[in-house]
Amino acid sequence: MKNQTTIQFVQEHRQHDVRTLALQARRDPDIDLPWALDQIQGWQTARHKLPSWAAIDGIVYPPHLSMEQCSSEVTALYKCAIVDSLPPGSHEMLIDLTGGFGVDFAFMARHARQAVYVERQEHLCETAQHNFGLLELNHATVMHGEAQGVLRDATTMPSSTLIYLDPARRDSNSSRTYAIADCTPNVLDLKELLFKAADHVLIKLSPMLDWHKAVSDLGNQVSEVHIVSTGNECKELLLLLSAGHDGGPTIHCINDDQLLAFTPSRDAQPLLIADNAQAAYLYEPNASVMKAGCFEVLTSRYPVKALAADSHLFVSDDAIRDFPGRGFAIDAVTTMNKKEVARALAGITRANVATRNFPMTAQQLRQRLRLNDGGDRYIFGTTTATGQRMLYLCHKL
Repeated sequence: MKNQTTIQFVQEHRQHDVRTLALQARRDPDIDLPWALDQIQGWQTARHKLPSWAAIDGIVYPPHLSMEQCSSEVTALYKCAIVDSLPPGSHEMLIDLTGGFGVDFAFMARHARQAVYVERQEHLCETAQHNFGLLELNHATVMHGEAQGVLRDATTMPSSTLIYLDPARRDSNSSRTYAIADCTPNVLDLKELLFKAADHVLIKLSPMLDWHKAVSDLGNQVSEVHIVSTGNECKELLLLLSAGHDGGPTIHCINDDQLLAFTPSRDAQPLLIADNAQAAYLYEPNASVMKAGCFEVLTSRYPVKALAADSHLFVSDDAIRDFPGRGFAIDAVTTMNKKEVARALAGITRANVATRNFPMTAQQLRQRLRLNDGGDRYIFGTTTATGQRMLYLCHKL
């Protein structure tokens, strides 16, 4: 912990702009200004990302990069749900081999009888040790070390162990990496050791990664794939590996309170295409469903049809309230004919414009239509199965 002068500075200024403080703060030799600015910026981030932590006085926050990379409270709680879904007794011990700031570990540790946090950066170990005390994680053990070394020693652990990894997705030059083999540690190299130590392994990967490729790289022991979005923004790709599993994974697409789960090998169906451009309702899948690419599942599970194979927009005659995405009532459908567009847009000066499988970007289409952005009207530019360019004017359900 820092001296009282530094702590008081943080408390007095944590609502203030960090950049202004960095330029204007009084240079007091008793104040560790870089550390204080990290705490102020960290708390400001935590108010939205980790509200339960921000409410606890004394939590120490790491530098900005670690705060940027750590999980949010929402996604950490989702991982707890995965832990709870495992067979009873299969996660008596949790080992987090890439502890970082410790957010995922702290939430999941409450669901295990024993919990071990491992981190190769000593300053993060010190931060975790301090924060776990405030979080009352009395059963948590903090270890400073490399994942590989700890794994070799962990082979004597009980088989009821769950191992969690969030490999660093930056190389030695701090450039972003996405492929599993380019992350640190390389999970592919550790796979044999992982299953000597645990029955279940949960891996967090970049949401930019193709889940098909990730499953192919990690093999048949991938039992579940979780594509996690919040606010319709894809945040995490989680893969659960289970010893003894030898079949296709179940895919879980999550966006806040929307959930779509399917098994590709079992739920493969032909994509149903709308036979005309007219309909009463239009649907846009959420970010996780788009990432999964499971459009055939949508037309088999819900009474919808795709406007075209590559448009990824769906229509129906009846309103569907539980569709995993956004639903709209269609007010008008028009071609790109100038007179038709003018009639359809009469009196409309602003709208939220989007394009799917369309020769213009959303911004180009908005400019073409001479509309301001925003309002309660939505316009989708897309191409139907017949190859016709169409505009769908809608309002949200």
